[in-house]
Amino acid sequence: MTVSPEPRRHGEPAVASTPPADARDGELARASAEIAVRLDRRGVRLSGRESPGQLVDLLDAVERFEATAERAGADLLIDEPVHGAVYPLKPDDPAFVLPVRVEGESVADFTDRVVDATARAARAHRHRHTHDRE
Repeated sequence: MTVSPEPRRHGEPAVASTPPADARDGELARASAEIAVRLDRRGVRLSGRESPGQLVDLLDAVERFEATAERAGADLLIDEPVHGAVYPLKPDDPAFVLPVRVEGESVADFTDRVVDATARAARAHRHRHTHDRE
């Protein structure tokens, strides 16, 4: 004979199937650390006070910038600074250089500048292709 669990009565809490808060906090900390490493490899300065959400937004903006620059034919190995440097040695085109975060600049302001740089890179790409056809 199979015994079925009693149905939940109105007002009784459902059994949670989510991990405990400390496990979620640990996962969030690991994910944030991984994103911070990825941003650091791209030369993005972090203060260590960025929230997980800010890190995700910033990484998304940086990856969109890089994808736009690559579609335009930029060589990110040339257009990005070497590890430890602030600016690239000899960029092909300044439009394809990721902005540098200024000391004390908020994550939101820096993310906005990266978004603006992405738009400039896209315009530079269109400008290049328009003149290539002429």
